[in-house]
Amino acid sequence: MNKLLNGKSRLPFVLILTCFLFSGGSIFAGKGPKIKFREESKDFGKMKQGKVLTHIFVFKNEGDETLVIKRVKTSCGCTAALLSKKEIAPGAEGEIKLTYNTKGYEGKNTKYIDVESNDPAQPRKRLTVSAEIEIPPRPRIFLDRYAIDLGLVLENEEIQAKTKVKNRGELELRVNCTHKRASFYSGGEKITFPLKIAAGKEAEVEIRIPPSKRKGVIREYVVIKSNDPLKPNLSLYFSGYIATKSQLKELFAKYKDILE
Repeated sequence: MNKLLNGKSRLPFVLILTCFLFSGGSIFAGKGPKIKFREESKDFGKMKQGKVLTHIFVFKNEGDETLVIKRVKTSCGCTAALLSKKEIAPGAEGEIKLTYNTKGYEGKNTKYIDVESNDPAQPRKRLTVSAEIEIPPRPRIFLDRYAIDLGLVLENEEIQAKTKVKNRGELELRVNCTHKRASFYSGGEKITFPLKIAAGKEAEVEIRIPPSKRKGVIREYVVIKSNDPLKPNLSLYFSGYIATKSQLKELFAKYKDILE
């Protein structure tokens, strides 16, 4: 041994010892808590929309001190994660039960679950769940706009606004519009609800609100209900300013030079 520590043999010995210390040698393995998941992702494959999916992520404490799960956070309100226990002894296992509600989603979707613990090497682990969500044929409502600026409206005049309702789905769309004072027209004819729109077609809806004694800023909205299961209720907002004739005269007098 003394010979190894003397002369030219000392440097190689020091290098060997240093390499051993920083290589994660067995005498240092397992120090502290260590989280290890059996799997870190789950792909459910093709699933029907509306189905509630569940999966259990199992993990183990491979360290030699108690593992503490500080926080489990999901990336979306459609997913919920239930932790079996916060503290896991060395060699013991824990579970995170995930529930994923696919209602309202379509196509490829991926959700994330972040697990925070006192593992010094991996204080945060990310789990993923994914699914190809299929939807059955349905009507799909779409408005060409959801807010309308009426601009300046003269007092005692009827308020008029238009929007196009489109059916981007595969089945017939049935639409009902409601407002406490409005009447609804399409193609110049008063609509008898429900308004029926074939797949791939559209209809222009004209909203007419009778004059009122209101002056100044006006804000109104129409509730549009349909048989689209994902968008059964929509709102069409419109705003403007109701001016009196004297106000219009003042504006014209003020800006007539610019207008001319």
